[in-house]
Amino acid sequence: MLDALAADHPYPRAFVTVSGAHLYGFPSQDSDVDLRGVHLLPLEEIVGLETGEETVTLMWDHAGVEADVVTHDLAKFCALLLRRNGYVLEQVLSPLVVATSPLHEELVALTPGLFTSNHAHHYLGFARSQWQLFERTGELKPLLYTFRVLLTGVHLMREAELQADLTRLTGYGPAYLPELVEAKRAAEHGTLPADAPSREILQADVAALTSRLEDERGRSALPEQPPARRALHELVVRARIG
Repeated sequence: MLDALAADHPYPRAFVTVSGAHLYGFPSQDSDVDLRGVHLLPLEEIVGLETGEETVTLMWDHAGVEADVVTHDLAKFCALLLRRNGYVLEQVLSPLVVATSPLHEELVALTPGLFTSNHAHHYLGFARSQWQLFERTGELKPLLYTFRVLLTGVHLMREAELQADLTRLTGYGPAYLPELVEAKRAAEHGTLPADAPSREILQADVAALTSRLEDERGRSALPEQPPARRALHELVVRARIG
């Protein structure tokens, strides 16, 4: 995997981590490998007339499984970090690290100052879209995504800690979640198992967790705006001219 990145990616990477189902705790054998990260544009491709690629996307076959990598230039990525975007925070903090650097370590150190109560909006919106997808398709995957993002949001609001692995969050959720996780691991695009809770129970539990996340947002001690904004700006400047 590192060989493919080194051969095909046009820029140095600050970090690359694993996202998607592998990070969320319910990959199946044929789950795609989703890599996400940050690359560094050379200064001449920032200040000149011919600018570099702010986003690079690559895809390849990795041992019979589709792998893809999406990286953003540091400045673009940091702008996303300041927009209550939980998805990019999860990428920085993913424990599944493919490539790292001192710059990545600095980003990780800054993340507590980037958590805000407004990140709840990200998780609430993501949960709505995944629940709607589950209602259309009946697939287990978007249902688990719905629970995952709601529980990640609740934990963040309560503990000021980002945890994206659903298997580490089941204490906040319904007792049947571990069984649904095991069913998803057995089939990437499987439907609900025959012994799964009814749609009515699932809908009621999702509604209850949605209300809980909204309540936790209102009670959270997290600030509304990221206090590390200036420090993040200074990090980008140092990386550019240092």
